[in-house]
Amino acid sequence: MRLRHLLSAAVLVASFLPAAAQTIGEFIFQPGSTSFPESHASTIVELKDHTLMAAWFGGAREGANDVAIWGAVRSASGWSKPVELAREPNTPCWNPVLFHTKDGTLWLYYKYGKAPAEWAAARMSSNDEGKTWSTVEKLPAGLIGPVRAKPLILADGTIVAGSSIESAAGWAAWIERSTDNGKTWAKIGPITVPDSLDLPTAESKAAQALGNVAKGEGVDGADEKLYPPPSTNIGIIQPAIVDMGKKHLRLYARSHSQAARIAVADSMDNGVTWTQARYIDLPNPSSGIDAVRLSDGRIVMIYRVFLTHPSVASVHPREQVLWGPRDGASGEEK
Repeated sequence: MRLRHLLSAAVLVASFLPAAAQTIGEFIFQPGSTSFPESHASTIVELKDHTLMAAWFGGAREGANDVAIWGAVRSASGWSKPVELAREPNTPCWNPVLFHTKDGTLWLYYKYGKAPAEWAAARMSSNDEGKTWSTVEKLPAGLIGPVRAKPLILADGTIVAGSSIESAAGWAAWIERSTDNGKTWAKIGPITVPDSLDLPTAESKAAQALGNVAKGEGVDGADEKLYPPPSTNIGIIQPAIVDMGKKHLRLYARSHSQAARIAVADSMDNGVTWTQARYIDLPNPSSGIDAVRLSDGRIVMIYRVFLTHPSVASVHPREQVLWGPRDGASGEEK
């Protein structure tokens, strides 16, 4: 999902809040007003004073050496001018993630490397809600941290981060779990979907027949990174984790598969162990997703329906198995 300067995710989530809640949709900055022509993979966090901070990666194009992490703050007077938060020398940055840990520290995790298969990760922290930041800390090899969606912070402060690896051997989701505010980590996985479950649907066959209608570029020059379903099961990445209650956690993951469906996996012990993944009946043309649990227990997910469709949102009552339809997208969990 490309959130191109617009707070689309915030608008969609707000649309499921009570009628009295105010919903807005606005540009963080006007297109063409910055030094970077492209923006991608935005993240947003509510600060302690109820203002908002957003971050994204921006540069000449996705994967270009000038791509840095940028951020802006939304106050009552509007959005601040974007500022550079992080840059790696002659190396593109990717997928920033903003979140608070239980102790109130604001964290920014991001990835850097020529391509996803070469990613390493770094992080910074702030004790004054992003006014100043710590020096950049590079994570040890093998740790990525939250790869695109925010981690889940449990009541005891445990961080449960959805991570993933993209390599020549395929894609796989992982969980990176920390009980000491990110000082040490346990890496759990890989979490994959068995090939026996990767069955093409009529919709995915039709998409495959269309070919790569939006040329996926990554590091070689296209504008959108969308793919038709492959002829084999490549795998799943970028998990978004939701607390279902009573130590039951569920991850929802993007897939690049013949089934062209969102995948899920479950943990019944607060993320220590996980099932292998399975598909549910929600489409996913290898495009980013996100999911959050609202205060009333409902789960909101945003996802793309088809290669040429805009992103939509569905609502899931926590104790039921049907996703509420929105813009024609609904489905029963399998």
